[in-house]
Amino acid sequence: MQCIEGQFQKERFPIFITLKDFAEVPGKPDILKYITKLLSDSDLTDADVKAQQLLKQGKVLILLDGLDEVREEDTSRVLKQVQEFSYQFNTNQFIITCRIAAKEYTFQGFTEVEVADFNFLQIATFTQNWFKFKKDTVKSKRFIEKLKVNEAIQELAMNPLLLTLLCLIFGEAGDFPTNRSELYTEGVDVLLKKWDVERNIERDKVYKNLSLQRKEDLLSHIALITFEQKDYFFKKKTVEEYIADFIRNLRNANTASKALELNSEAILKSIEAQHGLLVARATAIYSFSHLTFHEYFTARGIKERFAWTRLAEHVTQKRWREVFLLTTGMVQNADDLLKSMKQQIDALLADNDKLQEFLIWVEQKSESLETSYKPAAIRALYFDLDLSRSLDLYLSRFISRSLDLDLDLSRSLSRFLNPELERALQQLKDQLPDPKNKGAHKQWWQENGQAWAKQLRSAMIEHRNSGHDWQFTDAQKDILKQYYDANKLLVDCLNSDCYVSREVRQEIEDTLLLPVK
Repeated sequence: MQCIEGQFQKERFPIFITLKDFAEVPGKPDILKYITKLLSDSDLTDADVKAQQLLKQGKVLILLDGLDEVREEDTSRVLKQVQEFSYQFNTNQFIITCRIAAKEYTFQGFTEVEVADFNFLQIATFTQNWFKFKKDTVKSKRFIEKLKVNEAIQELAMNPLLLTLLCLIFGEAGDFPTNRSELYTEGVDVLLKKWDVERNIERDKVYKNLSLQRKEDLLSHIALITFEQKDYFFKKKTVEEYIADFIRNLRNANTASKALELNSEAILKSIEAQHGLLVARATAIYSFSHLTFHEYFTARGIKERFAWTRLAEHVTQKRWREVFLLTTGMVQNADDLLKSMKQQIDALLADNDKLQEFLIWVEQKSESLETSYKPAAIRALYFDLDLSRSLDLYLSRFISRSLDLDLDLSRSLSRFLNPELERALQQLKDQLPDPKNKGAHKQWWQENGQAWAKQLRSAMIEHRNSGHDWQFTDAQKDILKQYYDANKLLVDCLNSDCYVSREVRQEIEDTLLLPVK
Protein backbone atom coordinates (compact mmCIF):
# COMPACT_ATOMS: atom_id res chain seq x y z
CA MET A 1 0.00 0.00 0.00
CA GLN A 2 2.92 2.35 0.74
CA CYS A 3 4.36 1.59 -2.69
CA ILE A 4 1.04 2.39 -4.36
CA GLU A 5 0.89 5.68 -2.45
CA GLY A 6 4.46 6.56 -3.48
CA GLN A 7 5.86 6.34 0.08
CA PHE A 8 8.06 3.29 -0.62
CA GLN A 9 9.98 2.54 -3.82
CA LYS A 10 7.65 4.85 -5.69
CA GLU A 11 9.40 4.10 -8.99
CA ARG A 12 8.21 0.47 -8.84
CA PHE A 13 4.89 -1.24 -9.62
CA PRO A 14 3.84 -3.53 -6.71
CA ILE A 15 2.44 -7.02 -7.29
CA PHE A 16 1.24 -9.01 -4.28
CA ILE A 17 1.10 -12.82 -4.58
CA THR A 18 -0.21 -15.16 -1.91
CA LEU A 19 1.96 -18.23 -2.57
CA LYS A 20 -0.63 -20.67 -1.27
CA ASP A 21 -3.16 -19.35 -3.81
CA PHE A 22 -0.55 -19.48 -6.58
CA ALA A 23 0.39 -23.07 -5.69
CA GLU A 24 -3.21 -24.28 -5.82
CA VAL A 25 -4.35 -22.61 -9.05
CA PRO A 26 -5.73 -25.23 -11.50
CA GLY A 27 -3.38 -25.89 -14.38
CA LYS A 28 -0.32 -24.95 -12.29
CA PRO A 29 0.77 -21.89 -14.31
CA ASP A 30 4.23 -20.40 -13.91
CA ILE A 31 4.63 -17.13 -12.00
CA LEU A 32 4.66 -14.93 -15.11
CA LYS A 33 1.37 -16.39 -16.35
CA TYR A 34 -0.10 -16.03 -12.86
CA ILE A 35 0.92 -12.35 -12.69
CA THR A 36 -0.58 -11.78 -16.15
CA LYS A 37 -3.86 -13.31 -14.94
CA LEU A 38 -3.86 -11.13 -11.80
CA LEU A 39 -3.42 -8.02 -13.91
CA SER A 40 -6.03 -9.13 -16.46
CA ASP A 41 -8.51 -9.76 -13.62
CA SER A 42 -7.86 -6.16 -12.55
CA ASP A 43 -9.00 -4.96 -16.00
CA LEU A 44 -5.53 -4.09 -17.26
CA THR A 45 -5.51 -4.25 -21.07
CA ASP A 46 -2.63 -6.06 -22.79
CA ALA A 47 -1.62 -7.45 -19.41
CA ASP A 48 0.85 -9.98 -20.80
CA VAL A 49 2.78 -7.36 -22.83
CA LYS A 50 2.80 -4.77 -20.03
CA ALA A 51 3.82 -7.30 -17.37
CA GLN A 52 6.83 -8.46 -19.38
CA GLN A 53 7.78 -4.88 -20.23
CA LEU A 54 7.74 -3.81 -16.58
CA LEU A 55 9.66 -6.89 -15.48
CA LYS A 56 12.34 -6.48 -18.15
CA GLN A 57 12.77 -2.84 -17.13
CA GLY A 58 13.20 -3.89 -13.48
CA LYS A 59 10.31 -1.73 -12.32
CA VAL A 60 8.33 -4.28 -10.30
CA LEU A 61 8.16 -4.86 -6.54
CA ILE A 62 7.14 -8.52 -6.24
CA LEU A 63 5.77 -9.49 -2.82
CA LEU A 64 5.57 -13.28 -2.31
CA ASP A 65 3.65 -13.90 0.88
CA GLY A 66 3.40 -16.94 3.14
CA LEU A 67 5.87 -19.52 1.81
CA ASP A 68 5.24 -21.61 4.94
CA GLU A 69 1.53 -21.85 4.04
CA VAL A 70 2.21 -23.78 0.83
CA ARG A 71 1.18 -27.44 1.05
CA GLU A 72 4.01 -29.97 1.25
CA GLU A 73 3.07 -31.52 -2.08
CA ASP A 74 3.42 -28.10 -3.77
CA THR A 75 6.58 -26.92 -2.02
CA SER A 76 9.23 -28.21 -4.44
CA ARG A 77 7.45 -26.79 -7.48
CA VAL A 78 6.91 -23.39 -5.85
CA LEU A 79 10.52 -23.17 -4.65
CA LYS A 80 11.80 -23.94 -8.14
CA GLN A 81 9.41 -21.41 -9.69
CA VAL A 82 10.45 -18.63 -7.30
CA GLN A 83 14.15 -19.27 -7.79
CA GLU A 84 13.91 -19.42 -11.60
CA PHE A 85 11.67 -16.35 -11.81
CA SER A 86 13.96 -14.31 -9.55
CA TYR A 87 16.93 -15.29 -11.77
CA GLN A 88 15.10 -14.42 -14.97
CA PHE A 89 14.00 -10.97 -13.76
CA ASN A 90 16.76 -10.23 -11.25
CA THR A 91 16.69 -6.43 -11.70
CA ASN A 92 13.32 -6.28 -9.92
CA GLN A 93 12.81 -6.20 -6.15
CA PHE A 94 11.65 -9.49 -4.61
CA ILE A 95 10.47 -9.96 -1.02
CA ILE A 96 9.40 -13.36 0.39
CA THR A 97 7.83 -13.94 3.81
CA CYS A 98 7.97 -17.21 5.73
CA ARG A 99 7.85 -18.37 9.33
CA ILE A 100 11.41 -19.12 10.44
CA ALA A 101 10.81 -22.65 11.75
CA ALA A 102 8.55 -23.74 8.92
CA LYS A 103 10.98 -24.33 6.07
CA GLU A 104 14.58 -25.41 5.60
CA TYR A 105 16.12 -23.79 2.55
CA THR A 106 17.87 -20.68 1.36
CA PHE A 107 17.37 -18.70 -1.85
CA GLN A 108 20.49 -17.70 -3.76
CA GLY A 109 20.81 -13.96 -4.17
CA PHE A 110 18.38 -13.14 -1.33
CA THR A 111 19.25 -11.47 1.97
CA GLU A 112 17.68 -13.15 4.99
CA VAL A 113 16.07 -10.76 7.47
CA GLU A 114 14.24 -11.70 10.66
CA VAL A 115 11.51 -9.60 12.23
CA ALA A 116 13.04 -8.71 15.58
CA ASP A 117 11.45 -9.64 18.88
CA PHE A 118 10.63 -6.92 21.38
CA ASN A 119 13.49 -6.01 23.69
CA PHE A 120 12.79 -5.41 27.36
CA LEU A 121 12.40 -1.65 26.93
CA GLN A 122 9.82 -2.18 24.16
CA ILE A 123 8.00 -4.73 26.32
CA ALA A 124 7.89 -2.21 29.17
CA THR A 125 6.64 0.57 26.86
CA PHE A 126 3.91 -1.66 25.43
CA THR A 127 2.85 -2.78 28.91
CA GLN A 128 2.74 0.77 30.30
CA ASN A 129 0.60 1.90 27.37
CA TRP A 130 -1.67 -1.12 27.76
CA PHE A 131 -2.40 -0.62 31.47
CA LYS A 132 -2.51 3.17 31.08
CA PHE A 133 -5.34 2.67 28.61
CA LYS A 134 -6.97 0.32 31.16
CA LYS A 135 -6.40 3.02 33.84
CA ASP A 136 -4.47 0.59 36.04
CA THR A 137 -0.90 1.89 36.41
CA VAL A 138 -0.31 -0.19 39.55
CA LYS A 139 -0.60 -3.44 37.58
CA SER A 140 1.78 -2.05 34.99
CA LYS A 141 4.54 -1.74 37.61
CA ARG A 142 3.77 -5.17 39.09
CA PHE A 143 3.76 -6.72 35.60
CA ILE A 144 7.30 -5.45 34.91
CA GLU A 145 8.52 -6.53 38.37
CA LYS A 146 7.18 -10.06 37.88
CA LEU A 147 8.58 -10.17 34.35
CA LYS A 148 12.10 -9.30 35.54
CA VAL A 149 12.30 -12.42 37.71
CA ASN A 150 10.64 -14.82 35.26
CA GLU A 151 12.86 -15.58 32.25
CA ALA A 152 10.39 -18.02 30.66
CA ILE A 153 7.63 -15.40 30.63
CA GLN A 154 10.11 -12.80 29.36
CA GLU A 155 10.77 -15.04 26.36
CA LEU A 156 7.06 -15.23 25.57
CA ALA A 157 6.67 -11.48 26.06
CA MET A 158 9.13 -10.79 23.24
CA ASN A 159 6.36 -11.85 20.83
CA PRO A 160 3.85 -8.97 20.50
CA LEU A 161 0.81 -11.25 20.20
CA LEU A 162 1.78 -13.30 23.24
CA LEU A 163 2.58 -10.11 25.16
CA THR A 164 -0.97 -8.98 24.49
CA LEU A 165 -2.20 -12.28 25.90
CA LEU A 166 0.04 -11.87 28.97
CA CYS A 167 -1.41 -8.42 29.59
CA LEU A 168 -4.93 -9.82 29.35
CA ILE A 169 -4.13 -12.61 31.82
CA PHE A 170 -2.29 -10.34 34.24
CA GLY A 171 -5.11 -7.84 34.09
CA GLU A 172 -7.50 -10.58 35.23
CA ALA A 173 -5.36 -12.53 37.71
CA GLY A 174 -2.55 -10.19 38.76
CA ASP A 175 0.07 -12.91 38.15
CA PHE A 176 1.41 -15.38 35.56
CA PRO A 177 0.81 -19.15 35.49
CA THR A 178 3.97 -21.28 35.36
CA ASN A 179 2.76 -23.86 32.81
CA ARG A 180 2.71 -22.62 29.19
CA SER A 181 -0.42 -24.57 28.24
CA GLU A 182 -2.03 -23.17 31.38
CA LEU A 183 -0.97 -19.72 30.24
CA TYR A 184 -2.76 -20.17 26.91
CA THR A 185 -5.75 -21.76 28.65
CA GLU A 186 -6.15 -18.71 30.87
CA GLY A 187 -5.63 -16.35 27.95
CA VAL A 188 -8.21 -18.11 25.80
CA ASP A 189 -10.58 -18.21 28.76
CA VAL A 190 -10.31 -14.42 29.03
CA LEU A 191 -10.89 -13.95 25.29
CA LEU A 192 -13.88 -16.29 25.23
CA LYS A 193 -15.53 -14.67 28.23
CA LYS A 194 -15.15 -11.28 26.59
CA TRP A 195 -17.15 -12.58 23.63
CA ASP A 196 -20.24 -12.35 25.76
CA VAL A 197 -19.60 -8.82 27.00
CA GLU A 198 -22.05 -6.33 25.54
CA ARG A 199 -20.56 -4.60 22.47
CA ASN A 200 -23.69 -3.45 20.73
CA ILE A 201 -23.68 -6.64 18.67
CA GLU A 202 -26.84 -8.66 18.44
CA ARG A 203 -25.96 -12.27 19.10
CA ASP A 204 -27.71 -15.25 17.66
CA LYS A 205 -29.42 -17.32 20.34
CA VAL A 206 -27.73 -20.58 19.35
CA TYR A 207 -24.28 -19.04 19.91
CA LYS A 208 -25.15 -17.16 23.09
CA ASN A 209 -26.45 -20.38 24.59
CA LEU A 210 -23.16 -22.18 24.06
CA SER A 211 -21.29 -22.52 27.35
CA LEU A 212 -17.62 -21.59 27.67
CA GLN A 213 -16.78 -25.30 27.60
CA ARG A 214 -18.76 -25.85 24.38
CA LYS A 215 -17.17 -22.83 22.68
CA GLU A 216 -13.76 -24.30 23.47
CA ASP A 217 -14.93 -27.73 22.26
CA LEU A 218 -16.16 -26.17 19.01
CA LEU A 219 -12.86 -24.39 18.35
CA SER A 220 -10.95 -27.58 19.21
CA HIS A 221 -13.13 -29.51 16.75
CA ILE A 222 -12.34 -27.02 13.97
CA ALA A 223 -8.64 -26.79 14.87
CA LEU A 224 -7.95 -30.53 14.96
CA ILE A 225 -9.65 -31.23 11.62
CA THR A 226 -7.98 -28.33 9.82
CA PHE A 227 -4.53 -28.85 11.36
CA GLU A 228 -4.50 -32.52 10.40
CA GLN A 229 -5.46 -31.54 6.86
CA LYS A 230 -2.71 -28.83 6.79
CA ASP A 231 -5.40 -26.21 6.23
CA TYR A 232 -4.26 -23.06 7.99
CA PHE A 233 -6.73 -21.10 5.87
CA PHE A 234 -10.17 -22.50 5.16
CA LYS A 235 -13.21 -21.48 3.15
CA LYS A 236 -16.20 -19.96 4.91
CA LYS A 237 -18.44 -22.75 3.65
CA THR A 238 -16.02 -25.38 4.94
CA VAL A 239 -15.77 -23.98 8.47
CA GLU A 240 -19.56 -23.57 8.59
CA GLU A 241 -19.85 -27.28 7.76
CA TYR A 242 -17.52 -28.10 10.67
CA ILE A 243 -19.65 -25.93 12.96
CA ALA A 244 -22.85 -27.60 11.72
CA ASP A 245 -21.30 -31.02 12.30
CA PHE A 246 -20.55 -29.97 15.89
CA ILE A 247 -23.83 -28.33 16.87
CA ARG A 248 -26.03 -31.10 15.43
CA ASN A 249 -24.83 -33.30 18.31
CA LEU A 250 -25.79 -30.82 21.04
CA ARG A 251 -28.84 -31.39 23.19
CA ASN A 252 -32.02 -29.76 21.80
CA ALA A 253 -30.25 -28.90 18.55
CA ASN A 254 -32.42 -28.30 15.50
CA THR A 255 -30.98 -30.86 13.06
CA ALA A 256 -32.92 -29.73 10.03
CA SER A 257 -30.50 -28.95 7.21
CA LYS A 258 -31.65 -25.35 6.74
CA ALA A 259 -31.55 -24.63 10.48
CA LEU A 260 -28.05 -26.07 10.80
CA GLU A 261 -26.88 -23.96 7.89
CA LEU A 262 -28.32 -20.75 9.34
CA ASN A 263 -27.10 -21.50 12.86
CA SER A 264 -23.55 -22.34 11.77
CA GLU A 265 -23.38 -19.13 9.75
CA ALA A 266 -24.64 -17.13 12.73
CA ILE A 267 -22.09 -18.72 15.07
CA LEU A 268 -19.19 -17.98 12.72
CA LYS A 269 -20.41 -14.40 12.37
CA SER A 270 -20.63 -14.03 16.15
CA ILE A 271 -17.08 -15.32 16.66
CA GLU A 272 -15.76 -13.05 13.91
CA ALA A 273 -17.56 -10.01 15.26
CA GLN A 274 -15.68 -10.25 18.55
CA HIS A 275 -12.21 -10.01 16.94
CA GLY A 276 -11.65 -13.35 18.62
CA LEU A 277 -9.86 -16.50 17.65
CA LEU A 278 -11.30 -17.04 14.16
CA VAL A 279 -10.95 -14.16 11.72
CA ALA A 280 -11.73 -13.44 8.08
CA ARG A 281 -8.47 -13.15 6.11
CA ALA A 282 -10.07 -12.44 2.73
CA THR A 283 -13.48 -12.73 1.14
CA ALA A 284 -14.94 -16.03 2.41
CA ILE A 285 -11.53 -17.20 3.72
CA TYR A 286 -10.96 -17.77 7.45
CA SER A 287 -8.17 -18.81 9.78
CA PHE A 288 -7.27 -18.74 13.44
CA SER A 289 -6.00 -15.28 14.31
CA HIS A 290 -2.56 -16.71 15.07
CA LEU A 291 -0.89 -20.07 14.56
CA THR A 292 -0.36 -20.26 18.34
CA PHE A 293 -4.12 -20.49 18.86
CA HIS A 294 -4.51 -23.05 16.07
CA GLU A 295 -1.86 -25.21 17.74
CA TYR A 296 -3.35 -24.69 21.21
CA PHE A 297 -6.86 -25.78 20.21
CA THR A 298 -5.45 -28.72 18.23
CA ALA A 299 -3.64 -29.85 21.38
CA ARG A 300 -6.82 -29.37 23.38
CA GLY A 301 -8.75 -31.48 20.86
CA ILE A 302 -6.17 -34.27 21.23
CA LYS A 303 -6.34 -34.05 25.01
CA GLU A 304 -10.14 -34.15 25.19
CA ARG A 305 -10.21 -37.28 22.99
CA PHE A 306 -7.27 -39.01 24.77
CA ALA A 307 -5.95 -39.47 21.22
CA TRP A 308 -2.33 -40.24 22.13
CA THR A 309 -1.73 -42.72 19.31
CA ARG A 310 -3.30 -40.31 16.82
CA LEU A 311 -0.91 -37.58 17.94
CA ALA A 312 2.14 -39.87 18.11
CA GLU A 313 1.75 -40.64 14.40
CA HIS A 314 2.93 -37.07 13.71
CA VAL A 315 6.10 -37.31 15.82
CA THR A 316 8.42 -36.79 12.81
CA GLN A 317 6.53 -33.77 11.45
CA LYS A 318 8.04 -30.47 12.60
CA ARG A 319 4.82 -28.52 12.28
CA TRP A 320 3.37 -30.65 15.12
CA ARG A 321 6.17 -29.79 17.57
CA GLU A 322 4.24 -27.13 19.52
CA VAL A 323 1.14 -29.34 19.60
CA PHE A 324 3.17 -32.10 21.30
CA LEU A 325 4.63 -29.68 23.86
CA LEU A 326 1.26 -28.09 24.61
CA THR A 327 -0.56 -31.43 24.91
CA THR A 328 2.10 -32.77 27.26
CA GLY A 329 1.61 -29.75 29.49
CA MET A 330 -2.20 -30.03 29.43
CA VAL A 331 -2.77 -33.66 30.38
CA GLN A 332 -3.18 -34.74 33.98
CA ASN A 333 -0.67 -37.55 33.47
CA ALA A 334 1.59 -37.65 30.40
CA ASP A 335 2.70 -41.30 30.81
CA ASP A 336 0.56 -42.77 28.03
CA LEU A 337 1.33 -39.96 25.59
CA LEU A 338 5.10 -40.17 26.13
CA LYS A 339 5.06 -43.97 25.84
CA SER A 340 3.09 -43.72 22.59
CA MET A 341 5.68 -41.26 21.24
CA LYS A 342 8.52 -43.59 22.25
CA GLN A 343 6.89 -46.59 20.55
CA GLN A 344 6.31 -44.61 17.36
CA ILE A 345 9.92 -43.36 17.35
CA ASP A 346 11.42 -46.81 17.89
CA ALA A 347 9.25 -48.21 15.11
CA LEU A 348 10.92 -45.83 12.61
CA LEU A 349 14.09 -47.96 12.52
CA ALA A 350 12.72 -51.28 13.74
CA ASP A 351 12.58 -53.00 10.32
CA ASN A 352 15.87 -51.70 8.92
CA ASP A 353 18.71 -54.11 9.70
CA LYS A 354 21.50 -51.68 8.78
CA LEU A 355 20.13 -48.90 10.96
CA GLN A 356 19.63 -51.35 13.82
CA GLU A 357 23.25 -52.41 13.35
CA PHE A 358 24.27 -48.76 13.62
CA LEU A 359 22.30 -48.37 16.88
CA ILE A 360 23.92 -51.54 18.25
CA TRP A 361 27.34 -50.06 17.44
CA VAL A 362 26.36 -46.77 19.16
CA GLU A 363 25.26 -48.73 22.23
CA GLN A 364 28.49 -50.79 22.34
CA LYS A 365 30.68 -47.70 21.99
CA SER A 366 28.83 -45.88 24.77
CA GLU A 367 29.10 -48.92 27.07
CA SER A 368 32.86 -49.08 26.50
CA LEU A 369 33.34 -45.76 28.30
CA GLU A 370 33.69 -45.55 32.05
CA THR A 371 31.94 -42.34 32.95
CA SER A 372 29.48 -40.98 35.49
CA TYR A 373 27.28 -39.49 32.77
CA LYS A 374 24.00 -41.04 31.76
CA PRO A 375 24.28 -43.56 28.90
CA ALA A 376 21.70 -41.72 26.78
CA ALA A 377 23.96 -38.66 26.56
CA ILE A 378 26.97 -40.73 25.48
CA ARG A 379 24.83 -42.51 22.88
CA ALA A 380 23.64 -39.14 21.59
CA LEU A 381 27.23 -37.99 21.24
CA TYR A 382 28.32 -41.07 19.27
CA PHE A 383 25.16 -40.96 17.16
CA ASP A 384 25.97 -37.38 16.16
CA LEU A 385 29.69 -37.69 15.64
CA ASP A 386 29.48 -40.77 13.51
CA LEU A 387 26.86 -39.32 11.21
CA SER A 388 29.25 -36.37 10.83
CA ARG A 389 26.52 -33.74 10.59
CA SER A 390 28.17 -30.60 11.87
CA LEU A 391 25.08 -28.79 13.12
CA ASP A 392 23.81 -31.85 14.90
CA LEU A 393 26.70 -31.67 17.34
CA TYR A 394 24.63 -28.99 19.01
CA LEU A 395 21.66 -31.34 19.12
CA SER A 396 23.63 -33.89 21.13
CA ARG A 397 24.68 -31.14 23.51
CA PHE A 398 21.05 -30.07 23.74
CA ILE A 399 19.93 -33.59 24.68
CA SER A 400 22.75 -33.73 27.21
CA ARG A 401 21.65 -30.48 28.82
CA SER A 402 18.04 -31.59 28.78
CA LEU A 403 19.00 -34.64 30.84
CA ASP A 404 20.92 -32.39 33.28
CA LEU A 405 24.29 -33.70 32.08
CA ASP A 406 26.37 -30.69 31.01
CA LEU A 407 28.43 -32.58 28.43
CA ASP A 408 30.75 -29.71 27.60
CA LEU A 409 33.09 -30.83 24.85
CA SER A 410 36.42 -29.99 26.45
CA ARG A 411 35.63 -30.22 30.18
CA SER A 412 33.48 -33.33 30.37
CA LEU A 413 35.03 -35.50 27.67
CA SER A 414 38.43 -35.04 29.27
CA ARG A 415 37.41 -37.52 31.98
CA PHE A 416 37.22 -40.47 29.65
CA LEU A 417 39.04 -39.53 26.42
CA ASN A 418 42.77 -39.83 25.83
CA PRO A 419 44.94 -36.68 25.99
CA GLU A 420 45.52 -36.58 22.23
CA LEU A 421 41.80 -36.50 21.50
CA GLU A 422 41.22 -34.02 24.30
CA ARG A 423 43.74 -31.64 22.72
CA ALA A 424 42.24 -32.17 19.26
CA LEU A 425 38.74 -31.45 20.57
CA GLN A 426 39.91 -28.35 22.44
CA GLN A 427 41.50 -27.02 19.24
CA LEU A 428 38.26 -27.62 17.38
CA LYS A 429 36.24 -26.01 20.14
CA ASP A 430 38.48 -22.93 20.02
CA GLN A 431 37.55 -22.46 16.35
CA LEU A 432 33.83 -22.15 17.09
CA PRO A 433 32.22 -18.68 16.99
CA ASP A 434 30.35 -17.17 19.90
CA PRO A 435 26.87 -18.83 19.84
CA LYS A 436 25.34 -15.70 21.39
CA ASN A 437 26.06 -13.77 18.18
CA LYS A 438 23.47 -15.55 16.06
CA GLY A 439 24.23 -13.75 12.81
CA ALA A 440 27.99 -14.38 12.93
CA HIS A 441 27.38 -17.89 14.24
CA LYS A 442 25.12 -18.83 11.33
CA GLN A 443 27.47 -17.31 8.75
CA TRP A 444 30.46 -19.16 10.27
CA TRP A 445 28.65 -22.50 10.01
CA GLN A 446 27.70 -21.85 6.40
CA GLU A 447 31.32 -21.01 5.48
CA ASN A 448 33.28 -23.37 7.74
CA GLY A 449 30.89 -26.00 9.09
CA GLN A 450 31.64 -28.70 6.55
CA ALA A 451 35.43 -28.44 6.95
CA TRP A 452 35.10 -28.30 10.73
CA ALA A 453 32.96 -31.45 10.76
CA LYS A 454 35.59 -33.27 8.64
CA GLN A 455 38.30 -32.39 11.16
CA LEU A 456 36.10 -33.60 14.01
CA ARG A 457 35.36 -36.84 12.23
CA SER A 458 39.05 -37.45 11.48
CA ALA A 459 39.94 -36.89 15.14
CA MET A 460 37.30 -39.37 16.30
CA ILE A 461 38.42 -42.01 13.78
CA GLU A 462 42.05 -41.62 14.79
CA HIS A 463 41.62 -41.56 18.55
CA ARG A 464 38.33 -43.31 19.36
CA ASN A 465 37.68 -45.75 16.52
CA SER A 466 34.64 -43.65 15.66
CA GLY A 467 33.39 -41.67 12.69
CA HIS A 468 33.23 -44.59 10.25
CA ASP A 469 31.65 -44.14 6.85
CA TRP A 470 28.54 -46.28 7.07
CA GLN A 471 27.63 -45.52 3.45
CA PHE A 472 24.01 -44.82 4.32
CA THR A 473 21.68 -44.18 1.42
CA ASP A 474 19.92 -40.80 1.22
CA ALA A 475 16.72 -42.50 2.39
CA GLN A 476 18.52 -43.97 5.41
CA LYS A 477 20.06 -40.60 6.26
CA ASP A 478 16.62 -38.99 6.11
CA ILE A 479 15.07 -41.59 8.42
CA LEU A 480 17.99 -41.31 10.86
CA LYS A 481 17.54 -37.55 11.02
CA GLN A 482 13.80 -37.97 11.56
CA TYR A 483 14.54 -40.51 14.28
CA TYR A 484 17.01 -38.21 16.02
CA ASP A 485 14.81 -35.11 15.77
CA ALA A 486 11.86 -37.11 17.12
CA ASN A 487 13.95 -38.25 20.10
CA LYS A 488 14.92 -34.63 20.69
CA LEU A 489 11.22 -33.71 20.74
CA LEU A 490 10.55 -36.56 23.17
CA VAL A 491 13.23 -35.19 25.51
CA ASP A 492 11.76 -31.68 25.20
CA CYS A 493 8.34 -33.01 26.19
CA LEU A 494 9.81 -35.09 29.01
CA ASN A 495 11.48 -32.01 30.46
CA SER A 496 8.60 -29.58 29.99
CA ASP A 497 6.35 -28.61 32.89
CA CYS A 498 4.39 -31.85 32.71
CA TYR A 499 3.41 -34.59 35.15
CA VAL A 500 5.02 -37.94 34.36
CA SER A 501 5.65 -40.85 36.72
CA ARG A 502 9.23 -41.53 37.83
CA GLU A 503 8.98 -45.05 36.41
CA VAL A 504 8.05 -43.89 32.90
CA ARG A 505 10.59 -41.05 32.96
CA GLN A 506 13.35 -43.50 33.93
CA GLU A 507 12.24 -46.06 31.35
CA ILE A 508 12.37 -43.47 28.54
CA GLU A 509 15.75 -42.08 29.62
CA ASP A 510 17.22 -45.58 29.86
CA THR A 511 16.10 -46.62 26.36
CA LEU A 512 16.76 -43.45 24.31
CA LEU A 513 18.65 -44.15 21.05
CA LEU A 514 18.79 -47.90 21.69
CA PRO A 515 18.20 -50.66 19.11
CA VAL A 516 14.94 -52.57 19.29
CA LYS A 517 15.47 -55.75 21.29
